[in-house]
Amino acid sequence: MKIAACQYPVSYQSSWTDYEVKLEGWVRNAASSGADLLVFPEYAPMELASLFPLEVQRDVRLQLPALQDLLEDYIALHKRLTLEHGVYIVAGSYPVRVSSGEVPIYVNRAYFFAPSGAFDFQDKLIMTRFEREDWGVSSGVGLKVFHTPHGVLGILICYDCEFPHLSRRLVEAGADLILVPSCTDTLTGYHRVQVGGRARALENQCFTVQAPLIGTSDWCETIDVCLGAAGIYTPIDAGYPDDGVLARGELNTPGWVYADLELSGLQDTRDSGQVLNYRHWTEGEAHSLGPLEQVRL
Repeated sequence: MKIAACQYPVSYQSSWTDYEVKLEGWVRNAASSGADLLVFPEYAPMELASLFPLEVQRDVRLQLPALQDLLEDYIALHKRLTLEHGVYIVAGSYPVRVSSGEVPIYVNRAYFFAPSGAFDFQDKLIMTRFEREDWGVSSGVGLKVFHTPHGVLGILICYDCEFPHLSRRLVEAGADLILVPSCTDTLTGYHRVQVGGRARALENQCFTVQAPLIGTSDWCETIDVCLGAAGIYTPIDAGYPDDGVLARGELNTPGWVYADLELSGLQDTRDSGQVLNYRHWTEGEAHSLGPLEQVRL
């Protein structure tokens, strides 16, 4: 499988048609390069806030209900692009209203589209401080593994990849590839997600792929500053790069980062690698649950 991770640049959109043209160009570029699976970043569609009146652009909470009017078109656009180009696409994650009660509930949802036109989604499970304290975006529920002809994969949106138990559950359920759409506004944030992705590949002897949002906007606080570089990470073992970095883009530079992945070889690594991190996970659990002594020196 050839995978493409997008360093997707934020830009002001004057109309929905402009947005369609932009996204079509990005998908066409990756598909023409032979990519089978395309990964867009967390909150990439927040650039659509530029289509709203100025008072909505300036209020992150007003943007949430306004975005719901574009969701159906957003889904239809990605379905069309997957059908036309014969690729799988993880769309930029979208704030989706899942409850319309007295206090509406929004989740951060990454839709996953197949070339057949079928699609499903993974919601973000652990929210950052901005999402939970300032924006009002809530945690989703549950993890999913996606079975494709290219292999089995899971999606952990940004902050979620910093928590080892989530990726472990995906890999135990059969995932060999974990996709990490991300959006970070500082280099420290980018490095947290990048280190998390590399650590998850090490622990589970799997592949991980980070796709970041980049650029700046003065019309949308949620994506006012976005920093990062795409990365494709591997186990650190024989047959893989010594540092586990298969490919990485140039920081804050728009473009696709590509790599060819052979998922079928991971089981051999887990069975007979130089180290057996995946198999020995339970030993670590046993030690951590054993006696713990308080020692004063």
